[in-house]
Amino acid sequence: MVDDIAKASLLYDFYGALLTEKQRQVMALYHEENLSLSEIAQEHGISRQAVHDTLKKAEQALEDYENKLNLIDKLVKTEEAIARIDHEIDRLAAQASATKDMSTVEGLNRIKSIIDGLEG
Repeated sequence: MVDDIAKASLLYDFYGALLTEKQRQVMALYHEENLSLSEIAQEHGISRQAVHDTLKKAEQALEDYENKLNLIDKLVKTEEAIARIDHEIDRLAAQASATKDMSTVEGLNRIKSIIDGLEG
């Protein structure tokens, strides 16, 4: 994962539904609406420290879910495997095309179409 914001966003996408309503609201306002802690505090009628604590507890909960379930890690590994398979299909298709083995090229193109459907 590139940075903390992208990581928090990905964690929220995967596990946000498991947070409390208050945690979801604070996370959404902070990460999606780019509101400051003070702005969120004012909107909810609570202290800036309460917003900070809620945000940190939510982020920790998301990290805990990922540590237990590893869904993001599995996604990354799956995407890497798909990329390697896609590359190998391209290599085999080029090789089959060079030898004029059109039935193999057509079969590989069907497989590539299936993979494209998984990615899209």
